[in-house]
Amino acid sequence: MKKEFVMRGQTASGETEVLNFSGHKPGYAYRLIEFELYPSTAISQNAAECVGSITAGKTAIAPTDVNFNNEGLIGTALFYMSSTTSYPTTIAAVINDTFLITQNLHLMVQDSEGGDPINWQCRFVSHKMSDAEEAATNFKQFTISDE
Repeated sequence: MKKEFVMRGQTASGETEVLNFSGHKPGYAYRLIEFELYPSTAISQNAAECVGSITAGKTAIAPTDVNFNNEGLIGTALFYMSSTTSYPTTIAAVINDTFLITQNLHLMVQDSEGGDPINWQCRFVSHKMSDAEEAATNFKQFTISDE
């Protein structure tokens, strides 16, 4: 089984993508280890600000209003670029890389400049589980996604 893989795409601002893990191999889970954003337009304008979120919950979490108390929140990312030197370029991500993924995820992105699509890339690594760990992980993710 492949140890590491990438999912990437381009999503319109304010829209949601489903990251499909429903066909996973029994005995394996996946961990998010990288989440990056990059604007598709407005690069040469005054500023670009993009945010994104990935959740295991029933619905996506607005990346403009994340709450780290939400146990289904797996990752958030920010890309900010300004043409002025008083606001430096900022690229940041906060990832719960211990969360074991066994079900589909929701990715949502937002661009403060309007409806421009946002490029995103996620890197995952596979994680071999024991039978007991698989049962506990599936139950945990089911309860999160069933709220």
